[in-house]
Amino acid sequence: MISDRPIDVWLEEFRQVKKDYPKHILIASIMEEYEKSRWQELTRMVQDTGVDAFELNFSCPHGMTERRMGSEMGEHPDLCEEVTSWVAEVSNIPVWAKMTPNITNTVPGGYSSQAVRPIALRMVSQLALGLPQDVSISGIGGIENSHDALEFFLLGSSTVQLCTGVMLHGVKMIDELKQGLEKFMTDKGFTSVQEIVGKSLGYFSTHMDLVQKMKAAKRTKAGEASRDNEWAQKDITEKTAELTSN
Repeated sequence: MISDRPIDVWLEEFRQVKKDYPKHILIASIMEEYEKSRWQELTRMVQDTGVDAFELNFSCPHGMTERRMGSEMGEHPDLCEEVTSWVAEVSNIPVWAKMTPNITNTVPGGYSSQAVRPIALRMVSQLALGLPQDVSISGIGGIENSHDALEFFLLGSSTVQLCTGVMLHGVKMIDELKQGLEKFMTDKGFTSVQEIVGKSLGYFSTHMDLVQKMKAAKRTKAGEASRDNEWAQKDITEKTAELTSN
């Protein structure tokens, strides 16, 4: 596991989070090099802290290339399948793989945190507009406060994920996320998060649609200008007669 903090510090933090937020689901994202014993040892240690599920990090662009970690592993389906089976052998909780965008396309260089949020929001909105309404989308990318999370919800995310934000601000940032979300919902009259999911999608349009609307507005404006010119050539008696006639 790549970290400048000892593994026992991370394990204790997992335990503390579960203690502080007993009603919340805690998902541990784990990463190791391509070695079965190391993956299974890490899985057992983290599982013992009481986490609710595992996310296998086959996505991180900062994984050590020579040790086939992170996205280096995620670009090879056979390795992903094998490592997932290793974890599943010793895990008693749900396991899923977090795949690298390098399979198709991505923003190079480990772009993350606040800088990547506009891109992530666009991708979430595109998914929400293109997928069936019953498909759940989990948004991630630069979420550090409740305002950030709300943007993702409004553009179609049913849930959000945090990574860099927790590294920078600590797990207590969850308190502001909860409080800010609750205040927004109270102020706006919502009773559940599901009510705000995708609420802003109706205000989005394509560039072509905007061009068509601009053309239509110009035609309307031109017609009004022509009518004004016609009226300017008539006296008050003629104008009154037009307005009062059936």
